[in-house]
Formats: sequence, C-alpha cells, structure tokens
Amino acid sequence: MSPKLIIPKSSDALASASWSDILPMYQALDSAPLSRTTQTQWLKDWSQLEALVSEAASRAMIAYTCDTGDPAKEAAHLRFSTEIVPQAEKESVRLARRFVDLSVVPEGLETTVQRFKSAIDIFRDANVPLSSELEELASRYQRITGGMTATWDGEERPLPRLTPYLQDRDRAVREAAFRGMVGPYIAQRDTLADLFDVMYERRQRVARNADFSDFHAYSFIARQRFDYTPGDCARFHDAVESVVVPAHTRALAARRERLGLETLRPWDLAVNPYRSTPLRPFRTGAELARGVRRIMGAVDPALGNQVQTMIDEGLLDLESRKGKAPGGYCDTLHVKGRPFIFMNAAGVLEDINTLLHEAGHAFHAFSAHALPFVWQRHPGAEAAELASMSMELLAGSHLGPPHGMLSEQDAAIARLEHLEDVLASLPHIASVDAFQTWIYTSGEGHDRAARDAAWLRIRARFEEAVDWSGLVQERVARWPRQLHIYLYPFYYVEYGLAQLGALQIWRNHRQEGPEAVRAYRHFLSLGATRALPELYRAAGATLTFDGGGMRQLIDLVEQEMDRLRGLLPS
Repeated sequence: MSPKLIIPKSSDALASASWSDILPMYQALDSAPLSRTTQTQWLKDWSQLEALVSEAASRAMIAYTCDTGDPAKEAAHLRFSTEIVPQAEKESVRLARRFVDLSVVPEGLETTVQRFKSAIDIFRDANVPLSSELEELASRYQRITGGMTATWDGEERPLPRLTPYLQDRDRAVREAAFRGMVGPYIAQRDTLADLFDVMYERRQRVARNADFSDFHAYSFIARQRFDYTPGDCARFHDAVESVVVPAHTRALAARRERLGLETLRPWDLAVNPYRSTPLRPFRTGAELARGVRRIMGAVDPALGNQVQTMIDEGLLDLESRKGKAPGGYCDTLHVKGRPFIFMNAAGVLEDINTLLHEAGHAFHAFSAHALPFVWQRHPGAEAAELASMSMELLAGSHLGPPHGMLSEQDAAIARLEHLEDVLASLPHIASVDAFQTWIYTSGEGHDRAARDAAWLRIRARFEEAVDWSGLVQERVARWPRQLHIYLYPFYYVEYGLAQLGALQIWRNHRQEGPEAVRAYRHFLSLGATRALPELYRAAGATLTFDGGGMRQLIDLVEQEMDRLRGLLPS
C-alpha cells in the first residue's frame, strides 16, 4: 500500500523538522498514481509541498541573516540549507522525472517543463553532499562578513553605518570612512581566500560530476539560461566597454570638476557634488518605509497598498545593526503569499533606491502568487531583476513633492545621482561577470594571487577615471566584498540585462505614462509562465547585448543627466 500523503497547512509545522520528517511526504508523492487524469491534483500536492519546504527554509534563512550571532538561528538555517534543501532538490528531480515522462505539457507550464528537463539532465547524486558543503561555506562567509565592524569616534560600528561618512564634504572624513569599510576585508584577506579556495574546488567538482568542462559551462545550464549564450555575455562585456565606459568617464569628469578636484579617488564617488551638506532623507527604518509607501502609491495605488501590507505584517527589516548579515534581498514566503525585505539602511539616499529595488521584487511576489503552481511564480533572475530595476526608475519621478521624501531640488539631485549610478553599475556588472568567467575557465582560478591579478586587470578595463594609486590592496578587496561571487556564483550579468530592459521601460514611461505602468504590472502577473524574451516584450523591452541597442539607451541617460544638471545651481 502506498504511504498516505499528509501535507501540513503551515510551514510552522516544519520549523523544527529534520529531513527524516519531510522525506515521507516526497515518498508518498513518488508512489501516488500519476496519469493524464490525475496530473492536476498531483501537481497541486507537489506544489504545496515545495512551497512549504521553501517557506520553512526561507524563514530560517531570514532569522539567521537578521542575527548572524545567534548560534540557534545559525543551526536552524544550516539544518535547512545543508541537510534538508539539497535532499529535497534530489527528491524534486525524481518527481520531475515522473512528470516529464508523461510527455504532457499543460498550458502555462511550458517554461516549468523546460526547467524540469534541465534539472534532470544535470542532476548527479554525487553533487548532493557537495551542495550541502557549499551551503555551509556560504554561511561561513556571512558569519565572517556579518561580524565585521570598524571603530568610528571611539565606537565599534557595523560597516554599513560608515556609509553616510562617504558623503561628507570633508575629504579626509570620506577617506577615513572608505578605509574603515575596506580595512576588515584586507585584514581577513587570507581567511576569505582560504574559504574561496574550497568553494572553487567544490564547484569545479560539481561541474565535472555533471559532465561539464568547468563550473562556468555548468552554471549556464543550472541557472537555466535558455535564451542567451556565453558568447552573448562576451558581446555584452565588449558593448559596455565601448559604449558605457566612455559615458561613465564623462559623468565622472563632470563630478570631478564640480568637486574642484584634480583627480577622483575612490572615496570621492559617493559625496554629493550639488549640496553643501550630505542628504539625509530619513532617520529610521520606519520613516523610510512610510516614505516609500507614499512614493509607490503615486506610481500606482495598488503598489502603495502592497507596501502598506508589508509594514502592517512586519515583513520589513531595514536598519543596519551589529551582527546583521551584509547586503539586501527580497525573499518570498510561498505559502503565505508574502515577500520579506531585508536591507542595511544607514540613513542615506542610496537606501531609498535599495528599498525601491527590493520592492520591485516584492510586487513580483504579490502579483505572481495568484498563479496556481509554485514553479510558475518565480521567473529567472533576468526577469526578477527587470521588475526591481524598473521600479527604481519608475519611482524616480515621485521622489519630490507632493508624495516623495525630498524637496524638488533634492529630487532632481537624486535622479541625477541615480542615473550616474546606472552608468557606474553596468561596467561593474560587466567586470564581475568577466572576472567570474575567468575564475572558472582560465585554469588559474585556484591560485589566489592570480585571482587578485586578474581582478585588477579586468577592473582596469572597465574603470578609467578613478585614481587608485597606492591602493592596490583596497582595490583587490572589492571582489571579496561582492557577496554574489561567494554566495550566488554567476548571478550578476542578469543585473546588466535587466538594467538595460529597465531603461527601456523608463523610456516608455516618459512617452506613454500610465500605459507603461500597466504593461509593467502585466509582466509581473505572468511570473514564469512565458519564455524570457516574451516576458521582456510584455514589459515593453527586449534583451540587449549589442552596442547599437545599448547606445540609444545610454544617449538617453546622458541627455537626461544634462537636463537635470541645468536645473541645479551652478
């Protein structure tokens, strides 16, 4: 007799579960009747199980990243990430194989079936323990970096709390803040290099086990990049170098002249050239949340209501504090149908953009939850980041009165700085993607000295106007600070593709107004039910890899930057 499938109604039931508690649910599904007549209910049951396990794992991860110093929270997170999730993925591949063998593709599951087939093709039993080990190593990185502090004014502070001082008009203060934020990474250079050495070896072994030449080739399939190739990424790198780097160099020249400096140093990149005092748009996380709620309501009332839901239900953890993991994210609780936003706000303008960005992910989660199956709700990173980066630009016109958090002049400054950040982000994205490609394909990625040298070489290709003389260690330390390289390898070029798509949506909004927002919201509602190019078309954009398409967008950015500069005092 087949075991009876009993699925809990809430992820609370799995909060303290071990893999032995969860495995029988997968086994019951594996032995349940599956045919063309029973497939719908079978898929619903499987989807509910996946949503429960995913939500329980997410809740453990959220608790840990909010407090990396709590051993119990770390243990719960590690239990899910190293023991439960890798085994659940193994069982999911088994179930996917059963479903794919039916040779039936229900409407709306075309992309899901394509993903199932990809997961089946690359799955190897030998990689399950390696995945667990890599998750433990990732947790170690978060523990190391989450515990980093710097002494400022006699007080030990988390590194994000030094961010406001990078905007000080006193150049010596900016330099001290920069060195304070980078110093712990330099001090921990060997520890982080040791950690990455192990990660590199395990990832290359994962790739070889799955019959790939290297982890780069493996990752293209594992990340389900069905609609572009490594060659397209190389074209993207070249286009950024030829089109965006010169534009960014021009923007940095304007910054240098405005600041009255002979050269720009790395601590001169965040200070506002248009204000005599740093812009401090809010004091607390609650104030930030309320401000973004008003801004989103101006973009679309339904989006503002969704932000209010997150405020009311305690789904925001925004302020930096000691022991909190670095960075920011939005995670989805698939059973509750709710997103959770995590970030490290320090009271600076950049924090508003970060929350706008993560709110775009949250709106995706709210909209896609109406889809019946969990696999339909989460598109690839290229579409997920299109949602978030577009929201930064769509909300930009509402930063000032009457709904925003800034004065009219400061709102113009904020839009100008955001567009400068767009020009800065694309070369950074290209350099991170090119660097990771080098790590896993060059044959030298195991050599820490070669890694650092490659980073400096690649970085120089994409950054022309900043003076790093005498700061070799500081420049090298930039790549260990990029947590994606440790935690989410090869999750980065997606930001660049999405940024170019977001610029197209922004262009549409300037021309069409509310119609562009309606197209954006329709795109959100599609989740993962369409192929990537179709999702971009629904939003009003196309995937862009070439210099021609890129140049049109960058020209528009530079034109708008010139217009905004004309609104500000000379």
